[in-house]
Amino acid sequence: MANKPIQFFIRLRKMTIGLLKDKMVQIAQITGRKRVDFRNFCVQVAKNTTFSPQEVGAIINLAIYTARDLVANGDTVEFGDMGTLMPSFRSKAVEQGQKFNANEHILKPTVKLILSKKYFELTGVSFERVPEPAKKTKAGTTPKP
Repeated sequence: MANKPIQFFIRLRKMTIGLLKDKMVQIAQITGRKRVDFRNFCVQVAKNTTFSPQEVGAIINLAIYTARDLVANGDTVEFGDMGTLMPSFRSKAVEQGQKFNANEHILKPTVKLILSKKYFELTGVSFERVPEPAKKTKAGTTPKP
C-alpha cells in the first residue's frame, strides 16, 4: 500500500491556558480524508490472503466476540499487536462497616483496551498542508465567498 501524506490545515486559536494564555496561536488540525467501512476493510485484508472478504469479516467478528466473552469472565486477553483487553468497572465508595453489595455498588462493567504503543504510534509518516476547508452553514451548504 502506497504511503500517502496525512493532510492537515492550520487554524488560528486563542489559548485559554498555559504560557500562551490569551494569545492567538497556530494549531495544525488533521483533515478527515475518508472512513473505511468494515466491509471495505475486509476486502483489503482478503486481497493478501486466500480468504474471501466475508470469511475475513467472520473471523474478525468471531475474534472480537470470543475476546469479549473471555474478558466478561474476568480474564485479560492479549489482542495481538493492537493491545491488551481487560475487564474494568466503576465502584461506589461504601463506608467501612457497611455491607458492600456488588450488584448495587459496582457500576458500568466494561472492556478496557490498553493500546500497544508500538502499534498505535505512527512512525515514518509524511504530512501535506492543504487549505482550510470551507465552513458549512446550518442547512449543510457551503456559503459563497
